[in-house]
Amino acid sequence: MDPNEPGALPSAVIDRDGLDALIATLAARGYQVLGPRLEAGAIVQGPVGGIDDLPEGWLDVQDGGSYRLERGAGSALFAHVVGPHSWKRWLYPPKQALWRAERRDGGFTVTAPDEAVPRYAFLGVRACELAAIAIQDRVFGLDAAPPVTDDPPTDGAAAGGTFLDPGYAARRAEVALIAVNCGRAASTCFCVSMDTGPRATGGYDLALTELIGDGRHEFLVEVASELGAELLGTLAHRPAETADIKAAEAATRRATAQNRRAMVPGVAELLEANREHRRWDEVAQRCLACGNCTMVCPTCFCTTVEDTTDLTGRHAERWRVWDSCYSLEFSYIHGGPVRTETSARYRHWITHKLSAWHQQFGSSGCTGCGRCITWCPVGIDITEEARAIRDSQGPAR
Repeated sequence: MDPNEPGALPSAVIDRDGLDALIATLAARGYQVLGPRLEAGAIVQGPVGGIDDLPEGWLDVQDGGSYRLERGAGSALFAHVVGPHSWKRWLYPPKQALWRAERRDGGFTVTAPDEAVPRYAFLGVRACELAAIAIQDRVFGLDAAPPVTDDPPTDGAAAGGTFLDPGYAARRAEVALIAVNCGRAASTCFCVSMDTGPRATGGYDLALTELIGDGRHEFLVEVASELGAELLGTLAHRPAETADIKAAEAATRRATAQNRRAMVPGVAELLEANREHRRWDEVAQRCLACGNCTMVCPTCFCTTVEDTTDLTGRHAERWRVWDSCYSLEFSYIHGGPVRTETSARYRHWITHKLSAWHQQFGSSGCTGCGRCITWCPVGIDITEEARAIRDSQGPAR
């Protein structure tokens, strides 16, 4: 089965013990299982040894510039949505060694880092995050596609496959993806308008929908790969019944209805046509240019290069480090930075993410996860900014 094909029909139901057994099975197969954990007042990703490590009964309450946790009324393991970390940090680490050099015998040698590729199993991947991983697959060359032309962007156009990032490719090849369909949305979510959620439709090995209430706590399981089928075969499970499927569909409808925000239709063309709009200066009055939105974004990929040399001058290293287009130094070329004003840097980020990305990679760079809204210190909302530009042009047609 191809993991990129749409999800199969719901095939089985497991209980809490079955989920615990799934984690143990993945670990026995050599995977380090990473999933949601409660740490430092947030739900973040980290090592998970069993269901006791999951944030049982915890909810995240999010809004523009606001995040807090509170206890829910039940024992759900996945009632939260998305936190400050995305799976990008494991596939495309914040700091990566590119090469090391040693001075010896009047010359020097350069070697690539010889590091073991980690074998991860991601547990609790949401639909918007699967969409983000698919976008990064294109960005880093795993998803080959036709070259970009001057023709208007289409859903099928992309620039992926031309240049392969070997580190990303090696890590991506070793990942098992256990998705969790959302039964709840945060107030900052807008995945429905981006067609990326709340239900996963492909790109995973197994997808779980938590079914809880009326004395039950089970998980509907969908299989979308050979690995997923093998994993399910090791677990105690029963066939899914009509009632189970309807309960999962109800959870999806609930999360869909809770999507309070929406991206305006045609945003790519809207922003392309309004590069000199007064709204850029207006939003810059609030923007701190802190780069939080780019750090929490699951698709942003900007980096810088840092070179270090030891005190003896005999050893040097080059590292690739996450960077942000909000940094004044990011656009520095000989003579100074290109984008000196905060308004220019904000405009560059949002127009690349929502508009130019289509021409470059064949899709939007946004999946509607809402992280940039939640973790912006002043609560800037990209859906609101796009709507303000549209509304300034008169009634929508």
